[in-house]
Amino acid sequence: MAGAAAEERRLATVVESWLGRPVLVIGDAMLDEWRFAESDRLCREAPAPVLTLRRRISAAGGAANTAVNVAALGGRAVLVAPVGADVAGDELHDCLDRAGVWDRTVAQPGRHTPVKRRMLAGNQILLREDSGGPDDALDTDGVQRLLTALECATEELRAAAGGETPTLVVCDYGLGALPAPVRAWLVAARDRYATIALDAHDLADWRGLAPTVVTPSFAEATRLLARAASRTDSHLHLDHPAADPTDGPSELSVGTAPGAAGSPAVSAPAGMPGAGAPGAGVPGAGVPGAGVPGTGVPGTGVPGAGVPEAAPPPAGAPLGPPTGGTGEPTPGEDRVAMTGDGLSVTGTGVTVSALAGEGVDRAVLAEARLAELRAHTGADVVAVTLDTEGAVVGGADGASRRSHSTPVPASHAVGAGDAYLAAMTLALAAAAPLPTAAQLAQLAATITVSDTGTCVCRREDLLHALGARGDDAGHPVLVAPDELAAIVETQRGAGRAVVFTNGCFDVLHPGHVRYLEQARALGDLLVVAVNSDGSVRRLKGPDRPVNPVEDRVALLAALACVDHVVIFEEDSPAGLIEVVRPDVYVKGGDYPPEMVPEAPLVRRLGGQVRTLGYVPDRSTSAIIDRIRAHGHGTVPGGPERVDARGRPAVPGEAEQVDARRHAAVPVEPEQVDARGSRASTPGRPA
Repeated sequence: MAGAAAEERRLATVVESWLGRPVLVIGDAMLDEWRFAESDRLCREAPAPVLTLRRRISAAGGAANTAVNVAALGGRAVLVAPVGADVAGDELHDCLDRAGVWDRTVAQPGRHTPVKRRMLAGNQILLREDSGGPDDALDTDGVQRLLTALECATEELRAAAGGETPTLVVCDYGLGALPAPVRAWLVAARDRYATIALDAHDLADWRGLAPTVVTPSFAEATRLLARAASRTDSHLHLDHPAADPTDGPSELSVGTAPGAAGSPAVSAPAGMPGAGAPGAGVPGAGVPGAGVPGTGVPGTGVPGAGVPEAAPPPAGAPLGPPTGGTGEPTPGEDRVAMTGDGLSVTGTGVTVSALAGEGVDRAVLAEARLAELRAHTGADVVAVTLDTEGAVVGGADGASRRSHSTPVPASHAVGAGDAYLAAMTLALAAAAPLPTAAQLAQLAATITVSDTGTCVCRREDLLHALGARGDDAGHPVLVAPDELAAIVETQRGAGRAVVFTNGCFDVLHPGHVRYLEQARALGDLLVVAVNSDGSVRRLKGPDRPVNPVEDRVALLAALACVDHVVIFEEDSPAGLIEVVRPDVYVKGGDYPPEMVPEAPLVRRLGGQVRTLGYVPDRSTSAIIDRIRAHGHGTVPGGPERVDARGRPAVPGEAEQVDARRHAAVPVEPEQVDARGSRASTPGRPA
């Protein structure tokens, strides 16, 4: 038990050490849309269910969700990606803002933002509709603007991190965000990034990048090995082939194997003993040279599968393309998602019998080819993800490491790979040993799959899973002014940047929440000073505050982005600023920092001042005016509705407690679900 506790503390220390790490994410950003419906009958036209839409949620997907996970885990995330000038693009911007990601996406007029729309009934995904893709190619101007954004974001991130070399994450899902000029720029600029993580459907495109870590799925790894084995030269292609699947590791090809005359078969890459589809649960067939005992596969010397043993090639013979079936999908083959037990198939490779290799573990197959994958990708670390079976990770030392996961419904695991990639990247960037990085990455992916929706792993959840509370363990959120100095001194001694802001926060609304999330992203610890009731009356008038200070601080303390709350009686926070000596002092407003009254004091103490713009149509005064307007005439002929304090109430407006942040927010056409994703009622776009 003592050893386990020590191990958890060691892992928690790594999580704390990556706070504020600068990470630039570039690649295919998309919007995930979830539509939850109910069905109690079939339609007359066909044996299909009639669906009644009840709820809609939108969330960042692809590279955007990787950036969201980096920010949620405590990194300083910047996203560079082409985004369409459309409604989906606007929703994606909102998702990034809520997550505290620095949005440096580039609007591309005429190009659609990729969207994956899932329709569910009873938490079962019934269908998925995709829009946007590689057909919306970037024009010359779009490529140049993307390169400019990439250059600027790299320097901005370096400056914000005090000169620290940033980390790069490349997410290439074949949707056109990373054309050849962008890939060439990244390869040429390799030395500008300390750690580089690569998640790509086609790893062959990125051989020159020399990434620190690659995270292919099992299908992507087998596809790479198949192509490498079919070439006679040492260079892999630099363009996406037209037949490549552009959707992910679960998109595979099934049908009649080339050269098999109508017989169903399994495709596997040359040199790879099998190619079981992720999540299929049935291992793939063996191939020559596998050497897996008991499979009856050619080259093993063990009979059983009925597959004739192929003669080995002459010594020194060049590696040529496979004879017979090439393993490439034929035009008649359909693309399907493997969702259960059945034949294991891939879209590329050489064809072998579906009966061979019975009982072979995909993890064993992946472990046997880690060195080849490292050679073909040029990566220091290869992590082959096996969905419900965990992952196999190998580094330069030649040792392989296996991690395990818990099987969950497919609707729970969307985006879990993004959480894995984000945690692995942050851990390696923080110089964690590879076994530690692999363990944290698997844990981050595992704890996100508890519910339907796009997965996001938050730093607090990861630390909780490790038995730690985080940076402020042992300290309450609400603190007295005389306690604050010691807390801040401890945090600053650990190398953490302290952010300080103040205000009345009389009627907490989404504008406040977004402002505080953005403030928290500027450092490692957010301290919020709240005006007392007397101070608010002197500043705002005798009819304020609407809510007493006890209620105001309770709501603020429930926000995940707020570390400590302190009450002050004075009209100015100058006294607390001298106590805290913040690294960053934040105020809301559209005016320059020089106009902030406290700016001279903060700068004299060695801090910097930042102003954050207001959220349009979100203000306490506007909410109070709306309540008063509704309360004076919206119920003709009837008594005026009042709340528990005798104040006018808003007819028809309910309140809901956000399951993640525990903050009361109005249930209007837009709401926030338990994962922090944007939700809306049917008929109104989120």
